[in-house]
Amino acid sequence: MWLARVYVTLKPVVNDPQGLTIQQALTDLGFKSVRQVRSGKYFEIQLEAPDRAAAEAGVDAFCRRLLANPVIEDYRFEVELLQPAPGARA
Repeated sequence: MWLARVYVTLKPVVNDPQGLTIQQALTDLGFKSVRQVRSGKYFEIQLEAPDRAAAEAGVDAFCRRLLANPVIEDYRFEVELLQPAPGARA
């Protein structure tokens, strides 16, 4: 069993109205040191795969096909072995 942590963020050239709203709210609450906020999405996905390479390939496919819009978003992920499956390689 593998655990994937996926981070999806807007590309730097894309406007982020949610980030701007959060930034303004933080400033209004007195956090004057805040200079920029960019919002994004975070996913934790548990999946079965025979090895790390297969798990990473699966997560990459999840991101490309559903979790991220490649026109406006970037993504990155980390994969961690939760428990070895019988006969699995890390």
